[in-house]
Amino acid sequence: MASDWRDKKLYPLLGILLLSIFLYFNLGSNPITFPILWQSHMGFVSANSTHFIIVNPRAPLENQSTFYINGWNSYWLMQESVWAGPSRSRVSKMLKKGAEMGLTVCRTWAFNDGVGPNALQISPGVFNERVFRGLDYVIVEARKRGIRLILSLVNNLSNFGGKAQYVRWAQEAGHNVSSSTDSFFSHPMIKDYYKAYVKAILSRKNSLSGVKYADEPAIFAWELMNEPRCSSSSSAPILQAWLNEMAAFVKSLDQKHLVTVGLEGFYGLNTTKGLEVNPGEWAASLGSDFIQNSAIENIDFASIHAYPDSWMPHDDMEAKARFLSRWVDSHISDGDHVLKKPVIFTEVGSLVHADNQGLADKDILLKTMYEKIYESAKKRQAGAGALIWQLLVEGVGEYSDRFSFVAWDNPSTYKLILKQSCRLKSIFAKSIQSRKLNKDPCSGNLP
Repeated sequence: MASDWRDKKLYPLLGILLLSIFLYFNLGSNPITFPILWQSHMGFVSANSTHFIIVNPRAPLENQSTFYINGWNSYWLMQESVWAGPSRSRVSKMLKKGAEMGLTVCRTWAFNDGVGPNALQISPGVFNERVFRGLDYVIVEARKRGIRLILSLVNNLSNFGGKAQYVRWAQEAGHNVSSSTDSFFSHPMIKDYYKAYVKAILSRKNSLSGVKYADEPAIFAWELMNEPRCSSSSSAPILQAWLNEMAAFVKSLDQKHLVTVGLEGFYGLNTTKGLEVNPGEWAASLGSDFIQNSAIENIDFASIHAYPDSWMPHDDMEAKARFLSRWVDSHISDGDHVLKKPVIFTEVGSLVHADNQGLADKDILLKTMYEKIYESAKKRQAGAGALIWQLLVEGVGEYSDRFSFVAWDNPSTYKLILKQSCRLKSIFAKSIQSRKLNKDPCSGNLP
């Protein structure tokens, strides 16, 4: 009798479970989501002068954990999270692999403006809930793995819409807008479009966790724009004014998270360093200026990119390594002595993974970057970390570019990434919460 009673209770429960699983994996346009009942604890990250700290409200400032970063870019996470099933499993695998390498911060896109069926923002202020749930999933999975996210809010380039899409929207609405994409930075209606978008992102309540994005500690920082540029140097004051306005706007909505620009790090025409540090004369004429843009009050840390292979295509590897060494030293020095802010190299790219034939050391550029960051950390300087561009997993080749690779398919690079994670962890072991959340990747690997 007892067995019959258990069967009567058990079979309906199994049926409901199987039906739920079937619906979850097959109703792709509107998948059923299940609330997350428990989430791991994470502290927010704050900037204290030239350092990052993991905030512990119960500890005095001098006892806060200093946070140095080894991280990576996978811009495609939201796009792959739109559909339940194999696509989302690739996102989970990428974040899990990142944690296994000791990586602590991932930079990814929180935008897709009007491009294709997976656009997040279909038109100004109109959002695709299915895509938003994909971003919800990325954030929940990142927190699960102890990974913090830098979320970029718009693209300078036309990929995934970018500022050109905002200009088109304004033109289609009948506004008198210049055809130049620089009008993105100056036209009142376009600025309102961007502000409405930012407000929608920051006020979003995660459909899986119930946590508002503005209250989510797994978000490391908001990035105003990926690689902002103006078509002419005369637009530089317009860009500066836009950065001032938008950084203040983000802070008015969210005081818990850091804000950065998303710069490539070029010095402007009025900076004496420009000629000696920039990769070429062209870099000073793009309307951005590392010092001026990064000095804005509501910008919490400086962001720089590093692409010697792309910026100096005709130079040999020795010249590229010399440039990179000077590039990193200059920006860390500016963080320490001019800006008084932390510095992160948020994109570090190298072509060696696409073509490493004939190179004595295919990881020379990444080694150069990592050595500089490690030395800065040991000296308590402003060089707070570097994020490699970009890591993939199997099955996401459509997002690949010349600088993309699967780390575990490149053993020497994989070991180099892990070594950097462990070296930084050895300096400030208390800073890395992943020790509590994952199997410690540095067990037996500390230098």
